[in-house]
Order: sequence, then C-alpha cells, then structure tokens
Amino acid sequence: MDLLDDGAAASRGSLGASICSEENGMETQSERLFFSGQSERKLAARLDRPTGQPITYALFAHCFTCSKDYHAVSRISRALAARGIAVLRFDFTGLGESEGDFADTNFSSNLEDLLAAAQFLRENLGPPELLIGHSLGGSAVLAAARSIRESLAVVTIGAPSDLAHLRPILTGGAPEIETEGEAEVVVAGRKFRIKRQLLEDLQEHNLRRAIGDLAKPLLVLHSPVDQTVGIEHAHRIFDAAKHPKSFVAIEGADHLLVERAAAEYVASVISAWAGWYTERGRASK
Repeated sequence: MDLLDDGAAASRGSLGASICSEENGMETQSERLFFSGQSERKLAARLDRPTGQPITYALFAHCFTCSKDYHAVSRISRALAARGIAVLRFDFTGLGESEGDFADTNFSSNLEDLLAAAQFLRENLGPPELLIGHSLGGSAVLAAARSIRESLAVVTIGAPSDLAHLRPILTGGAPEIETEGEAEVVVAGRKFRIKRQLLEDLQEHNLRRAIGDLAKPLLVLHSPVDQTVGIEHAHRIFDAAKHPKSFVAIEGADHLLVERAAAEYVASVISAWAGWYTERGRASK
C-alpha cells in the first residue's frame, strides 16, 4: 500500500500518489487520501478511477464494522473504475485507517461522515452523482441522499430496510449492552466495543420515511439467499420507494459478496443502470 504525504493538500483533504493497474482490460488508477469527517477527525479513503475523464463520480459506503478495503468494496470499486466511473470509498470513524473510537460512533455519526465525504468530492474532484451502499452503508446512503444535492441515483446492496435489524444482532450476544451501557461484541469474527448509545440512536431514525421521500432513481441489489439481511428487506425497500426504481437479484451470493464473480456482476449491473439515470439527471437540470 502506498504511503501518503499529509502535506500534499487539497482544500479539505490530502491526496496521495496514484497506483496504476489494469482491470478488465482498462487501465485504472487508485489514490489514497484523507479528509476531515465528523468532529474534524481524519478519515481515510481511496479513489478508484479510470485514467481518462470519469463518466461520473460515485460515493461508496461500506458495511457495518467493515472498511473501504473490504474485498467486496474494493472489487466493486475497481470494476466500476474500469467501466469509467470514479469511486470514492472511505472508512467510517473508528474503522480501517480512520481516526476515532468506533465505540463512540453511531448511525448519526456515519451520516455525518458520509456528508463530509460528499463535500470532499464536490470541492476537490467532482459532484457525487451516484451513491452506493453495502449493507448498513446502503441504509446510510438512503438516509443521506436528499442532503447530497448533486446525487442523481442511489444503489443499495444487501441493505436493511430498518435499523432495528441490528439490535438483536448486537444484543443477542451481549445483553449487558442494555443493562450495563456497553459490552464487547463479536461481529463477523472480530471484537468491537459497543455502547448503548448506538442502539438508542438507531431507534431515532425512520428509514422508511427517508425511502419514501427519496425522489431519486433507486437500484436495489440483494441476494435471495442472504442469511444476514433477508430478502424481505429488499422487498420492503422497493415497496417503500417511488418510481423510478429497479430490483436485481444477486442469485446465489452471500451477504458479504465473498466470491469475486458476485462483485463483478454487481459492478456490471450498477454501471449499466447508473449510466442511464445519471445522463438523464444531468439533462433535466
């Protein structure tokens, strides 16, 4: 992984040197960078882009307790870059290479980070026209989309239709979160310190209302055999959204899109779908 010179600065962040590679026959480049998130903490990110002028800029929100470098996120981002879409993927506060304590974060702070990432894109690179989110990151882009004025289309991948979905997952293994205020929880094989404030914050957000008020083209991608976030969540998101909306099944894939072929398929669908709506969205402005 390349090292970043923190002094090489854009107005709100720092850009690192590019790493060039070839993806699906097209040369792409990847840049490591940082920008300020909520509470001015430094958030780490990576920009995957074609070597030429991008068709559009996308913002990618990763899944709960994951990171920008999780294999599905990086594979989808690189595959989109090979199709001409520049993608900014970043680590939420307290995860990956970003500063902060994960135990002090919640869904609200994730939304603040997402809006900060959108601000960084618009000020330094290009308008964040396409929003993509995996799992809880999908819920985050649904909630934040109306506040990102340039966004023309939204994509969710295995996203929960409501935030209450997380509560039994977290409290099931550690009921002392509610009785004692915090506890260590194992998520995807890794230990995290979770505080009760996270559970309380999840209750404050009405995701169904945000979906109904979205007023942007929506693509829902979900595996029918997802054992973590069931397919019924995709149905609820689709039913709550207004047209234009599309649903595509990721047949046979698991929730984390472990197989490379699943990530490639997701990228190909997003690229074809988003091209239509971003072009039409620009034309209507």
